Amino acid sequence: MMFLDRTARTLTCLLLIVMAGAEVQETLSPDCKQFLYMGTLPRGLEEKPFKKICQFYMGSPRFVTLYDTFNHIPVYSAYTFKRSDGSKKVDVPWMYEPQLSTASGSREMETFPSEYVHKSFEDAQAVLDDYSDSVIFERGQLNPDEHQADPNDKASTYTLTNVVPQVREFNIGPWKNHEHTIRRRLNNYCRGTAYVITGVTNSGLQIRRHNINRLGIPTYLWSAYCCIDYDHNAPFSERSKFPAFAANGLNDRENNKVQEMTVPQLEDFLKKVTYVGSSFQLFYENCVPANSANSALHLP
Repeated sequence: MMFLDRTARTLTCLLLIVMAGAEVQETLSPDCKQFLYMGTLPRGLEEKPFKKICQFYMGSPRFVTLYDTFNHIPVYSAYTFKRSDGSKKVDVPWMYEPQLSTASGSREMETFPSEYVHKSFEDAQAVLDDYSDSVIFERGQLNPDEHQADPNDKASTYTLTNVVPQVREFNIGPWKNHEHTIRRRLNNYCRGTAYVITGVTNSGLQIRRHNINRLGIPTYLWSAYCCIDYDHNAPFSERSKFPAFAANGLNDRENNKVQEMTVPQLEDFLKKVTYVGSSFQLFYENCVPANSANSALHLP
């Protein structure tokens, strides 16, 4: 009977592996590099003790997250934009990443069980209880489901490793409007693949639970995209925002307008307000294709 029970548990685990997954990787595998322009991670964060997560769902890689296990929030999520009507998938349970807690844990992203033991995974990542008593903050996705089209791509964004505490007024107001703006722009004028990186700066403040620091509270949210194959006949107001553009916004109830800017301007901003190195660069060669007339400007 014990053997049969173990066999049943093994089969259950195999089913979970087929259904959904995410894997912590020291070096990203080729199938996960597809979400990064030229397969290259942002430069200037190599010395930080963050975890790279290749987010799998239904057996396929969906996006990449750099995760801060101390503050229990993502530093950024990197994904490819998919043309979308902006609809949300509302019937997906929230998930967590077992390998953030122990290297011997399952490589698969898993849904939160109805009851769980604190020491099983809570020390290294956020859990649902961290957000349950918060009045000011709500779960804000860095890779938003409205920037995905396939139902499985949308579902994969519902992991707490893709979520930060966002002030409600900012999340449903200026930041949501910015996500809509980028969706419409990339839908209409990006002809090829659009690579998007969305991240945070940390305030040093924390959401506490049972008098324990649980979640780092972002000061700013920021985002940047790179699309080298775009409509050169687009109106100048849109064409001028290609091949790459960026934005940031204050995670607050007031003074939270999202400001658009060039990618180098965002990089300079992040060098001043956060821990990135002086060599920090979001996109390989600033999202300038090698055969571009402008590429000569980026040669050493």
